[in-house]
This record gives sequence, C-alpha cells and structure tokens, in this order.
Amino acid sequence: MAAGALKARRRGDYKFELEYRTRWSDNDMYHHLNNSTYYFLFDSVVNTYLIKHCALHPPTSPQIGLVVHSHCDYFAPVEFPAVVDLALRVNKLGKSSVTYEIGVFERGQDHVKAVGEFIHVFVHRESRRPDASGMAKELKTGLERLLMHQANL
Repeated sequence: MAAGALKARRRGDYKFELEYRTRWSDNDMYHHLNNSTYYFLFDSVVNTYLIKHCALHPPTSPQIGLVVHSHCDYFAPVEFPAVVDLALRVNKLGKSSVTYEIGVFERGQDHVKAVGEFIHVFVHRESRRPDASGMAKELKTGLERLLMHQANL
C-alpha cells in the first residue's frame, strides 16, 4: 500500500486498541522510540488479541503463529514519556495465514505515527506445517471480527 494512504490512517480505521506506556529504555540515542521497540509493540498487540479473543494459548495450543513477514512505515516520532495506542485490524485472512495492520497513535492525537504490517502463518505446533483444514475455528472466527472489507484497505 502507498505510504500516503497509510499516513492518512485514523483511529477509526482500526477495530481493536491496546494501550502502551513508553519506558525510558524504549528511546534510542536520537531521543525517540527505537525501531526495534515498534516490532515489540506489534507483537504485543497481535498476541494480546489472539489470546483474549481467539482462544490462543501459546504454551499449549495445537496451532501456533509463525511470523513470515513484517515491516513498518514511520511518519512521526514518539518519545518518552508518552502513552501510545496500538490499533489493530486484519487486511487479509486466508486459510492458514493472516495479514495484520497496526497503527501507532499517541494518546490524544488522531494522526498515525507509524503503520506496521505483520503476517502470521498458523501451523501445527509439532510439524511446523499448516494443517490441511487451515486455522482452528475459534482462531479464524476471532480474526474475522477484525477483517476490513476491500474498500476500506
């Protein structure tokens, strides 16, 4: 997706939010959130949603999600101290894969600071291969709640 379209994202373009309070150690030497922190935040919002709304229990679930792709477009810095809202949506839902989009918003602001993409492929815990039947029903049902229609991508 074009950076201009992503930069135009607003909170209402997402269906789930998770709050994060930045820590002093999140900053880098340039006094803004380090790039690696954004990926930590993406992982946190996705897994929070999966655990709370998709019946995923990472230590014991028969299926696990493997990250096969991720990237981030940065539009404006965030620095300590700040409260950010991590906004989540699903842009594509396949038989065993899901493409998430995460918007990072500073509390009280509607302009997105960064937009990330994160793709999971759900595989059998032991074989590390997708199940022939695809994702578990509870998982797919939970992810469908975040699915955006093609016109809203």
